[in-house]
Formats: sequence, C-alpha cells, structure tokens
Amino acid sequence: MNRVAVVILNWNGLDFLRKFIPVLVRNTPQDYADLYVADNGSSDTSVAWLKENMPAIRVITLTTNHGFAGGYNLALQQVEATYFILLNSDVEVSENWLPPLYKMMEKNRDIAACMPKIKAYDDKSLFEYAGAAGGFIDKYGFPFCRGRMFHYIEKDTGQYDQVKDIFWASGACLVVRADIYEQAGGLDPYFFAHMEEIDLCWRIKNLGYRICFNPASTVFHIGGGTLPKKNIKKTYYNFRNNLILLIKNLPPHKYHRTLIKRTLLDIVAAGYFLVKLEFGEFLAVVRAYLSVIAHLRTIFHFRRQLKDKIHPGYHPEIYEKSIVYSFFLKGVKTYNRLIQ
Repeated sequence: MNRVAVVILNWNGLDFLRKFIPVLVRNTPQDYADLYVADNGSSDTSVAWLKENMPAIRVITLTTNHGFAGGYNLALQQVEATYFILLNSDVEVSENWLPPLYKMMEKNRDIAACMPKIKAYDDKSLFEYAGAAGGFIDKYGFPFCRGRMFHYIEKDTGQYDQVKDIFWASGACLVVRADIYEQAGGLDPYFFAHMEEIDLCWRIKNLGYRICFNPASTVFHIGGGTLPKKNIKKTYYNFRNNLILLIKNLPPHKYHRTLIKRTLLDIVAAGYFLVKLEFGEFLAVVRAYLSVIAHLRTIFHFRRQLKDKIHPGYHPEIYEKSIVYSFFLKGVKTYNRLIQ
C-alpha cells in the first residue's frame, strides 16, 4: 500500500478514461500512489475496458449512481491510504504533477488539503473554471477563484504562481488527508453534485486546518464532464447547494442577516433570468428554493450535527464584501484587482 491513493469516480465516462487514464499511469510514479477508478453504476463498458486494458488500475464497482459525494464516500471506505486524491475523469495530469502536492502535505501537518493549478484542456494558456488557482467565497457564499470570477476566466501569465492559503480546493483535483476527511464527515451526499467540495473544505477550516494552492503542480481539465456549463439542472444544483452550504456552515452571529441578503440577491438573479426570457433558468432557481424549504428539517439536522463537533471560526479567506457588487457594478474581473 502506498501513502497516496488517486481515486477517479467514473460514470459512463469511457471516452474520458480512454483519453486520460494512460496519461495518468505514465505520469504518476508507482512508488508514490495506487491508482483507482470507482465506477458509479455505469451502463457503458467502462469497467470491462479498464480490466482488459489497464492492469495498473484497481477498480471499485458501485452498483448504482450515488452522485459525486455519495460515490466518493462509498469508494474511499474501500481504500487505505494516508492521502486521498480525488481526481475527475476529464482531467489530464502533467509530468511531475504529484510529487509537489505530496511533499507539501508531508512537510506541513497543519495543511489538511491542497490542490494544483487547474488550467483549461482546450486552451492551455487559460485557467479552468472549476478551481483555477484556488477557491474562495464572499460573505454571501458566492464562490470564485484566483483566475476565475463568474464567467470571466484569466490567461495564466504566472500572476498566481505563489503558494497560497485558500478557502476551498477544487473537487476536480483535491488532495486531502484521509483521517481529516473522515473527521470532517466526508462529502455530504445530500448535495449529490456541485459545491460539495466547498462544504467539505468549510468543515475542514472549522476544524482549524489550512487548505493550500500549490502552483508547482498543474493539471488540465475539460470541465462539464457530468453536466455542461449551460444546463438547467446545473443551475438548480448551484442555487440549491449554495443555500444549503450557508445554512449548514454560517456562524450564528452572521446566520440570519446573511441568509436574508443572499435570498434577495437570488431573487434579483431569478428576475434577470425572467427578463431575459430564460424561463428554464428562472424555474431552476424557484425549484432550488422549494427543495430547500421542503427539506429544511433535514438541513437543520445537519447544522446541529456540525455544531456538536465543529466550531465555526473566523477565516480570512472569506471575502468580507460582495463579489456580485465588485464584479457586476464596479467591473472588477480579477482576484488581484479585488484584493487591491
């Protein structure tokens, strides 16, 4: 058993596996990591192809699609390692991608999770939407990255080539200590897909650990492998899960005020979709709120569970202003301009 386990969660992703697994095997030192693919109830021939063509890969078979969070939780229960690396199936790793991440974790016991630089597969000069150079949230829970704010994606010119404490590490390539993953409660399967890694990282931060970005490692992500960027279901999950994220993790003194203001911002967003005649997007926001209201008792139960073992604290990685205001009204499009 190696100290590192790289685990890819697959669901009907045979094309991605054919494209990226050989690169992963070639660029991952065998003395660093064991490689796994956890199949999330695929109906294609992913498992058969892996067993026939990729003997270096250990296959974990799940009978049904448990979503990103549930699938990983079930798979990682079957893996023994000091560090888990959650790697999307649509990610191409570069040469020497793993050693810098491993060495960072080995040298810094207070770092519970880290991530590499994530760039776009189709245009390798650009950062990629889902992670870029490290994730943050603003005071209303809106996520953004160094290198990506809302739809604006920066070209990588080395402007973020520094090790940096961040608020969340992308689930596209997330390195996490196995014992801290278990202590924090793992990924929340209630999210099913989208923002579950932000929820996990918030809980890890509340345990007193650091989360870092390491620019010495780079991977390339296609993105939208499960749901395309323009997808009504993705809009639904983003609004729903972002609200659940806040209800679960906000500290008591910010709880009611933040939720009221965030709800007002979401009403504005829904109105914008309506004016633009994007009725599907509008209904996705409405459905997201109806789902949260219908399951408030369950969500409050999650919050009470966290209160018993995790104590919310101050995190300087939370931007204490509105990213919506800064981006759309002040025209601030980059992280470096934001912090100035």
